[in-house]
Amino acid sequence: MLELSRSWWILAVRGAAAVIFGLLALIWPQITLLALVLVFGAYAFIDGVFALVAAARGRQLAGGSRGWLVLEGLLGIGAGIVALVWPGITALALLWVIAFWAVLTGVLEIVAAVRLRRVLDNEWLLVVAGTLSIIFGLILMIWPGSGAIGLVWLIGIYAIAFGIVLGGLALRLRGLGRRLEAA
Repeated sequence: MLELSRSWWILAVRGAAAVIFGLLALIWPQITLLALVLVFGAYAFIDGVFALVAAARGRQLAGGSRGWLVLEGLLGIGAGIVALVWPGITALALLWVIAFWAVLTGVLEIVAAVRLRRVLDNEWLLVVAGTLSIIFGLILMIWPGSGAIGLVWLIGIYAIAFGIVLGGLALRLRGLGRRLEAA
């Protein structure tokens, strides 16, 4: 558990990246589709890499494995590569890539929270992050014709909320680590 709490900064970086991405999307809602694709691709790729780093740094968690985190990382990297390799894809195709990535990531975050329930207080923050991801993905699937500007705003709001939740979880892990080291 101490090893997991020492990796709190990885969640903090992921959260900060999500907030920065969200703010950029809200500040420049008129950005082109190409810019949106590239920014999303970079964010998803970086988020996936940090998820893999977290999996590599963590030891076997009590009664569970790090497979969920590896899968989340691979999904993020895959979504990022798709967006970066094919930047000319249509808005609708991008919307579906983002929607599926968000739903799958959300499910994996909820699974992680359930597995960490025995070793981490306030794992509900990870459930909230996962739920936000799933809701965001489902909204994109239900209303795919909302338009590029609506998509940018929705992505921006989601990324900021998700980043804040990850930042809160990072601070909780940091506090847990300090308590464990003091004990």
